[in-house]
Amino acid sequence: MTAVRNGSAPAAVLCGLGSWLPPKVVPNAEVAERLGVTDDWIHQRTGVRSRRWVEPGTATIAMAVEAGALALKSQGHGQVDAVLLATATPDRLIPSCAPEIASRLGLTGVAALDLGAACAGFVYALSVAAGHIAAGTAERVLVIGADTMSAVTDPVDRTTAAIFGDGAGAAVLRAGHADEPGALGPFVLGSDGSGAGLLGTRGRSRTRYDYTADEPRPYVRMDGRQVFRHAVERMGAAIGEAADRRGWELPAVDRVAIHQANARICQALSTRLAVPEERWLANIEQVANTSSASVPLLLDHSVRDGSLAPGARLVIAAFGAGLTWGSTTVVWPELTSGE
Repeated sequence: MTAVRNGSAPAAVLCGLGSWLPPKVVPNAEVAERLGVTDDWIHQRTGVRSRRWVEPGTATIAMAVEAGALALKSQGHGQVDAVLLATATPDRLIPSCAPEIASRLGLTGVAALDLGAACAGFVYALSVAAGHIAAGTAERVLVIGADTMSAVTDPVDRTTAAIFGDGAGAAVLRAGHADEPGALGPFVLGSDGSGAGLLGTRGRSRTRYDYTADEPRPYVRMDGRQVFRHAVERMGAAIGEAADRRGWELPAVDRVAIHQANARICQALSTRLAVPEERWLANIEQVANTSSASVPLLLDHSVRDGSLAPGARLVIAAFGAGLTWGSTTVVWPELTSGE
């Protein structure tokens, strides 16, 4: 275990990063024709130009294993003490997916669990990993965000059909010191269950699997206007609080990485927080909304294209169904993608 200073608990330090996307690219034109709209109609309302969808038979577990392997490669070796999977689309209800992911990665005997906080799941999972590290129950934790949103998206629903894509991203956290690059924190987490009906699918245990002819599959349904409002309000407050608790003034923040739900949310937050739009990392145009995978995919892609460099003061935030939201901060470390 890494030594700590002045008796303080170890901090969670980012030391590995990787992501994986399905090979199949689905351009707006393919979706637009089915919805009776145009490519530009979709792009103007969402910022999306294309998304990736899995082929039939490819599951969330498979994507998570690919991303997890790349994150382990990025850290320089294949060992961790725990695996956390953030997902809104597990391949099954019982058992959870994380133990199988760990096994496929050769991590026999490690702690493994699934975590569900929808699109905010990866930030929540980072905080859980940081808690294990602070408590001394793990020195290294693999955190994966993976979702197969194409499996729960209604292909003829204009509100959701063009927004979602599939993918997976992962990070490795290790025990370290709070003052070193890569140290995450503080974390700001919140929820508002009164908004549970604004975004989600029909409950399975509540309906006893009896889907009606009107909705034979548990498709995602969303009140777009209300979700947009809550996302801007909740993430705006969480970003400000995380920066303030870190001792950063928002105008001095170098980069902001938020869940890629809709490009207009980023634009609204840029105006609301007076942080120039060029400081906001983005990849929604190419991958759409990948739910729990969104944040790690964005981080990995930003490292690859050079828009996220060592030393950058970064605020991370996400918002999802539940309603759930979270944020944290990090000074970006020397880190390479596991690609």
